[in-house]
Amino acid sequence: MLLRPEAPVRANPAAVAALGMGLAGIAVILGALFFQYVLGYAPCPLCLEQRLFYYVAIPLALIVAGAAYFGAPRPLVLTGLAILALIFLGGAALAAYHAGVEWKWWPGPRDCSGPLNPLGGGNLLEQLQSVRVVRCDEAPWTLLGLSLAGYNFFISLALAGVALWGLTAQRRQAV
Repeated sequence: MLLRPEAPVRANPAAVAALGMGLAGIAVILGALFFQYVLGYAPCPLCLEQRLFYYVAIPLALIVAGAAYFGAPRPLVLTGLAILALIFLGGAALAAYHAGVEWKWWPGPRDCSGPLNPLGGGNLLEQLQSVRVVRCDEAPWTLLGLSLAGYNFFISLALAGVALWGLTAQRRQAV
């Protein structure tokens, strides 16, 4: 018997949502690594901090997907989806902050967008050759007016929405 394409979604929305978040998170990290290592765009400190949300969310999403698929207790699965929603909302907040720093709406962290501190002592030429500052307030790449931080804001919001969809759809099944 063939299953209709929507049947797995209706049967286990939590597993589908969590697996989707995990796969999307992997795609985002692979994209960031592509920009860094293939295209040569070095990440700033805020870019690296945005990745941390994905490093936590990806394994959690895959665990929640497996738990939902194999019939783990419902409260455990719902809690996992709620935590994923919070993680992605946190990632969206940091991405919005970073995009605002790039647009000069507010100041960024001093270590990557403030004035450089004077170099003290030693051989100044050696220090200058070894220091590479990647600024948080300059977007090295944009598409349609959005930087990678701007795109990450929308992606993180969408993934938070997927988590909330999975949560509500799974809760409705209990009724």
